[in-house]
Amino acid sequence: MNLLLNVKQVLFTNWNFVRWLRLGLGLFIAFQALKNHDALAGLIATFFLFQAMTNTGCCGASGCAVPPASSNSVSAEVTYEEIKSTKNEN
Repeated sequence: MNLLLNVKQVLFTNWNFVRWLRLGLGLFIAFQALKNHDALAGLIATFFLFQAMTNTGCCGASGCAVPPASSNSVSAEVTYEEIKSTKNEN
């Protein structure tokens, strides 16, 4: 029951412009794939429709988003030690 509610929430919430665009492209390409009997276009349409239905993109949900900077970041001073090498000249 909980899984069904989760799927319902994913399908019916957070519809933004890009998600509508993916749905439109997927439906258009699917129509063209059926019209032209093109299997490759059908796979591409399936890919776009899957992205639209699950609200996923490049690398999954919010895969391309840059994580917000945390306000708790502590910057520590880094110290470096110079290492000198000697060459053996033979």
